[in-house]
Amino acid sequence: MYVLLAGLNHKTAPVDIRERFAFCGANLNNAYEFFKNNVDIEGTVILTTCNRTEIYATTRDIERGMVVLKDFMSQYSGMDSQQLERYLYQPNCYDAIYHLFRVAAGLDSMMVGESQILGQVKDAYLQAVQAGASDGVLNTLFQKAIYVGKKVRTETQINKQPLSVPYAAVELARRSLGSLQGKTVMVVGAGEMSELTTRCLMDNGVQSVIVSNRSYDKAEAMARNFNGRAVRFDLLATEMNQADIIISCTAASHYVIRPDNCKEVLESRQGRKIIMIDIAVPRDINPSLEEIDGVFIYDIDDLQGVVDANHLEKKKSIKQAQSIITTEIDDFNEWLASLYVVPVITALKSLGEEIKQNELKKAYNRLGKLSSHEEKVISSMANSIINQFIHFPIVNLKEMADSNQGHLYAEVVKQLFCLEIDMKEQEKYETSDIGKQG
Repeated sequence: MYVLLAGLNHKTAPVDIRERFAFCGANLNNAYEFFKNNVDIEGTVILTTCNRTEIYATTRDIERGMVVLKDFMSQYSGMDSQQLERYLYQPNCYDAIYHLFRVAAGLDSMMVGESQILGQVKDAYLQAVQAGASDGVLNTLFQKAIYVGKKVRTETQINKQPLSVPYAAVELARRSLGSLQGKTVMVVGAGEMSELTTRCLMDNGVQSVIVSNRSYDKAEAMARNFNGRAVRFDLLATEMNQADIIISCTAASHYVIRPDNCKEVLESRQGRKIIMIDIAVPRDINPSLEEIDGVFIYDIDDLQGVVDANHLEKKKSIKQAQSIITTEIDDFNEWLASLYVVPVITALKSLGEEIKQNELKKAYNRLGKLSSHEEKVISSMANSIINQFIHFPIVNLKEMADSNQGHLYAEVVKQLFCLEIDMKEQEKYETSDIGKQG
């Protein structure tokens, strides 16, 4: 079994490309149904956040599995394969595992050490399990990754100076306006990210909060938490006259703040400055609105400047986190190597035993009646020949099991000897629970 990864993130693709790969609701369920019905894919977990879309999968055929993932992402996004290659990464099995551990630890995030990503990894895994899309290998892999993420945050200072999307959004607003004291913010969307951002704004001087959401009840509930007021979603544009800052983070698949519903209101401000920070993927705010005097729009990629300013303070914690990941990945790879190697060794021994028994049977029939001693001598000789023949392949396979190429050597031996792997034996190793720690 091999672990595959196909993905793109804030390092490889801008937000206008990433938003084409966002999965939610019915789209996510449909994706899982597709992979569950594909004969080349054994299990799947889809991780989608504002900064990344990554599909983790297991397969018994690396080349065919990688093609399935790439073709799916091409069709889903409407991009041809050549265009997709500019943004997509498909690392080898070892690097795919290493990458997930870094993601869970917060090392691959735009905001190094951010707190949200570990919860997002856990949620993605649970959604895959609920959809019946994951398998034994991915279960173990994601349980281990979540454990690694927790361990990094417990044993290092990587999240003691929190860098998160809400924190960076507030810093960006502060830089643009000079001060947040006495300002009014309109928050579009009443999810967790919106609430975290609002709390961060209030902690930094924002005086009043306006909340708008498609579900008015949710908007009211969130507004109460901040002594703010709720606005019906179809009236949000009329309230823009009151706001200095707009933070938008909805799950909509299209722009919710557009020229056709708010251009006139924004123009009526007569150049009075308003900062719009769009932390949704796909984006909520049509960037063409920035053509209006006094309107300044920032998307998720514009937060990178805030990140760069704080990155040096994280270097020591990053080094400590890398050390933890290296140790833990060795543990996981030892298990994964056994997943590849042990069933092959078992099959090779079974083949040797089968050959020995068949040849002994032929020899005894040709030789006629033999004494018990003669049968033992012949049997011992046949056993010795078979054992010597398979000795070095087995020894070398065990040694290679500890390297990141163990699965390749196992596959070569399997092909050279035309071995048939007992699927029940394979599944026994795939469902072991090394990842259930912490």
